[in-house]
This record gives sequence, C-alpha cells and structure tokens, in this order.
Amino acid sequence: MTTILFESPVFLDHQPPEGHPERADRLRALNLALEHERFYPLVRRKAERAAEDFVLLVHRDDHLRGVIDGIPEEGVSRFEADTYASPASLDAALTGVGGAVAAVDAVFSGEADNVFVAARPPGHHAEQARAMGFCFFNNAAIAARHAQRAHGAERVAIVDWDVHHGNGTQDIFWDDPSVLFCSTHQMPLYPGTGAKEETGAGNVVNAPLSPETGSDHFREAFKSRVLPRVADFRPDLIIISAGFDAHHRDPLAQLHLVADDFDWATAKLMEIADRCASNRVVSVLEGGYDLQGLAESAATHIHRLMRG
Repeated sequence: MTTILFESPVFLDHQPPEGHPERADRLRALNLALEHERFYPLVRRKAERAAEDFVLLVHRDDHLRGVIDGIPEEGVSRFEADTYASPASLDAALTGVGGAVAAVDAVFSGEADNVFVAARPPGHHAEQARAMGFCFFNNAAIAARHAQRAHGAERVAIVDWDVHHGNGTQDIFWDDPSVLFCSTHQMPLYPGTGAKEETGAGNVVNAPLSPETGSDHFREAFKSRVLPRVADFRPDLIIISAGFDAHHRDPLAQLHLVADDFDWATAKLMEIADRCASNRVVSVLEGGYDLQGLAESAATHIHRLMRG
C-alpha cells in the first residue's frame, strides 16, 4: 500500500480565540505521534492552496464571498456561535481544499492507494451557503465532486464517523443519488441533525448513537447500516470524514470509542475499496479535541491505511 499524507504549516496559522477546542495543538500532537518508526514509509507532501473555483464545486458564490469578506486583517472575527477566523484562516481553509483535491488526484492517477489529509479547520459542518461548527469549506464534499468532474467517478461514498453529524455534507448531497453519505454520530448532540428518518433521495444513511454508549454499539451500527449500503453502492471512491471526537477522552461528546474502533472501521472500508474502487480511499481530518485521543486514534487510522 502506498499512503500519502498531505500537510502544511499554514494549517497551524488558523487561530481561533484562546481556549477554543479547534486549536493548532491538534496537529502538533498528531505530528508527534507520526514520529514513530512505523511511519517512516509514509509519503508526506505539502498541500497547496486551491483556486477559489474548487470551493464553487459545492458552495454558493455568496458563501465564498462571505468567507473572504469575513476574514479579519488582524485579531479574530466571528462567523457564528463557535466559528472564528484569524488573518490566516482563508489561506488555511483553501489549503485544506487543495489537499483534498490533490488527494483525489493522487488516488486516481495511481500515485497512491490512499491518502490522509491532515488539515484544519475541518469541513463537514459547512453547508452550501453557511459556515458553522468550526468549518468554512466542506473538504470531503469538494473532494467527491472533484472526483466526479475531473476523473469521471460515477459513484462516490462519503463515510463520516465524526461524533457530530456532518450536516454540511448531507445538505450538499441531499438529493444527489450519485453520492452516498453515511454517518455515525452521537444524538442528541450538535448540530441537531442526523435522525434515521433523514434519507435524502435514498442516498443518506444516518446511524445515530446514544450518549454513554461505546464500541459495541458503534460497530453494530457500522456493520448493520453503513457497511452494507457502501458495499451495495459499489463506489468508485470512498471518502472518510475522519473525526476522532467519539474517542472516550474527548471533552465535546459522550461516546466511549477507543483507537481500535477506528482501526477496525478503516479496515472494513478498505475491504470494500479493494473490491470495487481499486483501493481508492481519501480520508480528511475533521474533529477530535482531546490531544492524546486524537493523536492515538488518527495515528492508528493512518497506520491501517498504510498496512491495508
């Protein structure tokens, strides 16, 4: 397996206010974990800033303009309840888009079997015309549409295991049967979407999990609701919205997963990708706010991508 990790120092320059959970130390913690010798074979590349046109693959022009206009020249600006920008935030967000686009190009060109994009800010709460939940642009959604437009992918599956429902991705692909969106998430919890009854055009699969549940419930939901739908869909590409805030240490939720759960889920999706998608998996970092839990879980996920 050839695995590429896209990263950039600009991701550290996005600076919400002091004490905000979505902080640069998240990536610093992951980078420390990736110093282990088992990651020596990992191919690491610098993500480049994407052209603004890529944002318009899934977002409205007025949303893009609103984000650009909302970036402060100094200090911090506030977009909504918990979504803040600093002077470097636009550069960071567009570089996250660039990493996601480059990841798709890498797996379709055969340069890599799979890719992990270690970007921040995250993206899966960003709707077509709304920044929210720490997110400005929806990296996973842009990656899916780029795969279709640039590489002829007919079917793309997005699997989101962040503990918060990926309302933005659901909003973008709500009535698009060419994209399957599957989500496991805690409910009730922010942002309040993700009920089983929300099915879009039959292409949305929500598997909400109750607070204070753990590995057994997560794996059962994955086995009974997510994996069969992904397998039946036979995607040309699997994209993972890889949030690690369902880890038991995370301060923003009450699920009790461990790193091995993410390893298991990664392996199951890779099995499907091997059967129908020429191993193509693109994983983009979403949440995960306990530094130890994030580093351990993301490193385990990346190592599984490398091992196959």
